[in-house]
Amino acid sequence: MSRILARFSFLILKEATSKPVLPLRCLRVSRPICTSCGLRSLTRYDEVDLSTDWKKKLTPEQYVVTREKGTELPFSGIYLNHNEAGMYHCVCCDAPLFSSEAKYDSGTGWPSFSESHGTWERDESHSHVLRRPDNSLGSTGTEVICKHCDSHLGHVFEDGPDPTGQRFCINSVALNFKPRV
Repeated sequence: MSRILARFSFLILKEATSKPVLPLRCLRVSRPICTSCGLRSLTRYDEVDLSTDWKKKLTPEQYVVTREKGTELPFSGIYLNHNEAGMYHCVCCDAPLFSSEAKYDSGTGWPSFSESHGTWERDESHSHVLRRPDNSLGSTGTEVICKHCDSHLGHVFEDGPDPTGQRFCINSVALNFKPRV
């Protein structure tokens, strides 16, 4: 009976695929695949390479905030009371994230922005930030990450000033400021 079921399932699988189904013994790999021999991973991110590179490029505090989703202490960031005109860029990949024109004092202890750079009437498709649901703090929130390098920047809340009503609370260590020339 088991031979009949095995043969029947083999025929079904053979019909479902355009290629003949290989026996299971042919699918076994005799040696592990090595990506450290000059080959790149086929996935988008290779965690070993990323953590090594980011640890070399970033300070320990920048690494904890941007790569491990940490946060800096409130009222401690260098850009909290910064009022110079220019653009705030991602510290990891240098993508422009927030304009100084959208910066305001929210009183929360982190640099706050009413919108991301490249936003047009709440359309963030041309900006360099992404929103991601975040339940790590025990309540539902929205994490803000860099679209290019996935670095954690901070969080966005719906209690900001008009006209957007948004408050992007961003860690200073995740930013690099470039003054307007």
